[in-house]
Amino acid sequence: MRASYFQKLDRQRVRCTLCPNNCIIAPGKYGSCLVRRNLHGELTLPYYGAVSSLAIDPMEKKPLYHFYPGENILSVGFLGCNFHCPFCQNYQISQSTDTPFRTLTPTELVDNALKQGSFAVAYTYSEPLIHFEYVLEAAQQAHEKGLKNVLVSNGYINQEPASELLEYLDAANIDLKSFNPDFYRREIGGELAEVKRFISQAASATALEVTTLIIPGKNDTLEEIEEIAAFLGSIDRNIPYHLSAYYPQHHYHIPPTPISTLTAASETAGKHLNYVYLGNVGSGEINTLCPECSNLLIRRRGYSVQIKGIKEQKCSNCGNRVPIKL
Repeated sequence: MRASYFQKLDRQRVRCTLCPNNCIIAPGKYGSCLVRRNLHGELTLPYYGAVSSLAIDPMEKKPLYHFYPGENILSVGFLGCNFHCPFCQNYQISQSTDTPFRTLTPTELVDNALKQGSFAVAYTYSEPLIHFEYVLEAAQQAHEKGLKNVLVSNGYINQEPASELLEYLDAANIDLKSFNPDFYRREIGGELAEVKRFISQAASATALEVTTLIIPGKNDTLEEIEEIAAFLGSIDRNIPYHLSAYYPQHHYHIPPTPISTLTAASETAGKHLNYVYLGNVGSGEINTLCPECSNLLIRRRGYSVQIKGIKEQKCSNCGNRVPIKL
């Protein structure tokens, strides 16, 4: 299948224009994402429909806390990634195409969601944006069938394809890995400015939440956390922000994130944002409180969710409007 976004160059080379990597790909070779190939001077999609993972997940696992809390969602994963994070928690499918997979057409994926009684499809696990053509087709069909679409992504995509896809997205969680441009370039192989641009773009188009994996000694200073929170708060103080605990994975052997680090980061982020959550911290309660009166809106223990203090999209105590889709 032919890719949507590329330019033809001399000597049968092509430039992929889907993401800011803008890979120049020689004939027979793949882009850095591992899934977009130059075949005889055309950019092709040899892994179109290659599904590495398919499962029903709690919405909170994405994580999405303000988008139909307590509901389950059909979640689909692919292969490859346009980042190369040395701490990737899904490196078996993101950094290789050797993982076993099944092939599903977009129609089969949407039919699967309907048969399993899911109200939505989440494109997640590895990096869905590098499978842009598939996700776009599936998202269009999902909307036609009355389903919603959720994107869980690194947010590394150029503006034009992003605009095309955002038209069909109902919610997204974007992984903002750091606020240090050098960290993005050195550790990941990307540009922070492009991720920030997509976050701003997505915030005006869909229900947006943001996650940062807090890695000791890498992105855990309170100064950096405050920079991230101030950036998100300048867009919308109501963007839910997830601070997730790191555990050693892939090439990183740094010890796990201390709870004290996450707690301090949460307090700092709370200066700029109304809803800050801790993730990967065990089975304790991670509740949603009204930012005006601290009334308990949603109680969460693990993936068990109880809607407590929301009535007609407002806090049942003070009447403050609550930006949560139920």
